[in-house]
Amino acid sequence: MATPCLWSVLKAKRRWLGARLGGPAAVALGLLGGPALAQTTTPQPTAPAEARPAAQLPPSPAAPAASLTLVRTVPLAQPGPASLDRRGNLYVTDAKNSLRQFGPEGQLLATYSPPLVGHTGSVEAWNAAKILVYYDDRQELLVLDRFLAPIGGTRLSEVIDNGLIRLATIAPDDNLWLLNESNLTLLQYNSGQQRVTVATPLDVLLSRIKPDFRFLREYQNNLYLVDRTSGIWVFDNLGNFRKRLPLTGLSWVGFRGDELYYLKDGLLHFYHLYSFQERTVLLPVPDAAQVLVGEQYLYALSPAGFAVYQLPR
Repeated sequence: MATPCLWSVLKAKRRWLGARLGGPAAVALGLLGGPALAQTTTPQPTAPAEARPAAQLPPSPAAPAASLTLVRTVPLAQPGPASLDRRGNLYVTDAKNSLRQFGPEGQLLATYSPPLVGHTGSVEAWNAAKILVYYDDRQELLVLDRFLAPIGGTRLSEVIDNGLIRLATIAPDDNLWLLNESNLTLLQYNSGQQRVTVATPLDVLLSRIKPDFRFLREYQNNLYLVDRTSGIWVFDNLGNFRKRLPLTGLSWVGFRGDELYYLKDGLLHFYHLYSFQERTVLLPVPDAAQVLVGEQYLYALSPAGFAVYQLPR
């Protein structure tokens, strides 16, 4: 008779252990030994996200357009090349290639009308005291002060031999960066010395690629050359090649903080220059052709003008 009682006691203890450890399955595992229980309850280690190549990380979900607050819309016939200065002023050309200066909230401040009709290839206003306007059809550079008064100019056909300059921009040290499309050479031109100080041939880098260069800009001691075909070619401020960003199909890029941004497929993409992570923002302007982002405002340019949006604080 002692045996059944002992068996009842053992069964009661097993039921009590099951309640304490999570049910009969837990009791069975416990009776098989500690290691089996530990293998079940301890999560398996996973590789950290940063161990993956940063450039392959998927973009973050797009931020809603509702985070942007419309300040005003400004009618302007066929806006062309545009740029922002360090004070948040917007510079944009119109259908007549006149350059207009707008305040951060879109109020018109000044207008410059060139004495000769020409096609504006680019505008660069990031230099603290100078605005560079490049008329690519005349191969002429014009430098304006912050009030849009002319202070200098250079006719590139008189200083560059055997070449057609496709792109031009001004560096923070007032040197000029030029892309000679005739011989595929990146040039640094010193206006004070009136001579080319750096010449970087691109044919070896491009190999068999047929380039379609669209944009040139120096930022944070790097020079960014946008090729619509192959991506963005990055050089240091001495013209030495550093890397290529595989962002194709672009005609321009902008910069804000440590990010590069561009417009594609109706989304504004922000691409971190150092971590290579990407995030996107939905735009409330479906027909925007170009977007510029300042510290407080976003400017969406469309064929009818541009809209000013306040960024979330």
